[in-house]
Amino acid sequence: MASATTIYDFKPLNMYLRRHVRSQMTVMAGGALASRHLPASPRPAGRRAAPSSRRPHSTFVTWRESQLTPPAAEKGEETPLADYKGKVVLVVNTASKCGFTPQYAGLEALYKKITEKHPEDFTILGFPCNQFGGQEPGTDDDIQNFCQVNYGVTFPIMKKVDVNGDNADPLFKWLKEEMPGIMGLKRVKWNFEKFLIGRDGKVKGRWASTTKPESLEKDILKEIEAPKPSI
Repeated sequence: MASATTIYDFKPLNMYLRRHVRSQMTVMAGGALASRHLPASPRPAGRRAAPSSRRPHSTFVTWRESQLTPPAAEKGEETPLADYKGKVVLVVNTASKCGFTPQYAGLEALYKKITEKHPEDFTILGFPCNQFGGQEPGTDDDIQNFCQVNYGVTFPIMKKVDVNGDNADPLFKWLKEEMPGIMGLKRVKWNFEKFLIGRDGKVKGRWASTTKPESLEKDILKEIEAPKPSI
């Protein structure tokens, strides 16, 4: 795969929106929009990105990996990551049985605080992963219900993915290439690592699991309040 430079050169992710018992919306990596109990919520602001003149796979939102598509019964309208064009996005790999799992509360508080002032400018995307100590063993439904019941999560929770190895979600392969960790380490070390994507679709920062979500507010606001790029 060609080296990526921004998030917007990726082809559309097939993302599935699912409704829960408490009617909260979540997003699952690898698919399109779907709903279970209520009509789908409005799509995020933004339109599909025009074909890039740069190298393929150089941004966040114009990319697709068909092997990530969920079962046919859950298919709906395709939602490209280009629908997040112009937004600041915090990407986090998550787990339900980790010592860092309480960070869900911090992430939700951060999400609510920032979106109250900037409702169209920011989102968090959570990607459950079972690669670290088997700490995310549940089904996608289990995970989403856990997040709602225990932490009242309202930001999108994606379908469970791998973040390292041969089967790693290509989005995470790209994130790691764009922003290596300490001493050039590319692999994700543990649950709840965090990647910040700016309005221009480029990776602006990467933080370890030990970094508390609330400590990222200043960095996120800096990206939100920066002049909007021409994208």
